[in-house]
Amino acid sequence: MKECPFCNTTLQPNQKIILKNEFCMFLQLEEVQIKGVQLEGAGLIVPIEHRETAFDLSKEEWNATYTLLQEVKTYLDKKHQPKGYNLGWNCGEVGGQHIFHAHFHVLPRYDDEPLAGKGIRYMFKSVDNKRNSI
Repeated sequence: MKECPFCNTTLQPNQKIILKNEFCMFLQLEEVQIKGVQLEGAGLIVPIEHRETAFDLSKEEWNATYTLLQEVKTYLDKKHQPKGYNLGWNCGEVGGQHIFHAHFHVLPRYDDEPLAGKGIRYMFKSVDNKRNSI
């Protein structure tokens, strides 16, 4: 997977491996912004082997992801002191996946954010996301 930014982490020079184990790594961009909002400490847990979606992970990769997630939380709690987290996988194009190498989003949340208290389900409860066929 020569062009995959997670198989070849040097393709994105501002991307850093923060923590790693035998099966996966925690990547952060030096500055992560979505729609102009700084996401301090946000990153991705990515399997080292190329897997297209979370459904393709081996049991060992799932266990390693869990183990690394605990280490990531300890690291982020110490460095950034978030008040909460959003965690999630996007699988498939319709599911919002844009890079087809499985990656688990770790998004620290802070009480001074405009959408503090609004979780992942906030977008699913929005009338703007109502399906036309229902």
